[in-house]
Amino acid sequence: MTISVDGRTTRWARHNATRRRELVEAALRAIRHHGHSVGMDDIAAEAGTSKTVYYRHFGDRNGLYEAVVESVHAFIWGNLSDVWNQRRSPRDLVEHLADAYLRVVEVDGEIYRFVTARPGGTADPVLGITNRIGDQVSATLADWLRDKGLDPSPANTWGHGLVGFIWAVADRWILTDLRRPRPDIVTFIGDLFTPAFDAQTPTPHHTME
Repeated sequence: MTISVDGRTTRWARHNATRRRELVEAALRAIRHHGHSVGMDDIAAEAGTSKTVYYRHFGDRNGLYEAVVESVHAFIWGNLSDVWNQRRSPRDLVEHLADAYLRVVEVDGEIYRFVTARPGGTADPVLGITNRIGDQVSATLADWLRDKGLDPSPANTWGHGLVGFIWAVADRWILTDLRRPRPDIVTFIGDLFTPAFDAQTPTPHHTME
């Protein structure tokens, strides 16, 4: 059986997707301008429309919040592409990951605050992106362990633990109004984990002639 697709339905769906993206982008601009506690009136004004239009596309403020979170997650993941594109030592991996994430916090602090201050009734905004990144870090660490001839079993625990640690550091960093420079924080993280990774590297055995 052949199922025909109404061209008007396809065009309408495409129009709705484009309009939703434009409304989310306007919401991001409003958050940057007015701060993370921005109201719907200011968001609608930034988009040059009314709250009714937002509610029609997103249902309520929670629906808009979830759309903003999805957009931010896509941006964070895109910024991490360079982290995965080449094999790195564990320290290099940790520092690149920390730097990429903290850079987002530094540049878009109000967006970060908006995302982490989730309204009631919405899913944890951090869980989805941290799980995805944790899986990737775990896979990278597993490759490193195999290259060293070591058991890759700890990689999953290490990978997700590292990601959770970096997220916790970011939360604390923003509470201190980014008092320490970002490069310092990245170095502190690298200094903490490097000895642990170094301890996993087999020590060459030397024989006496």
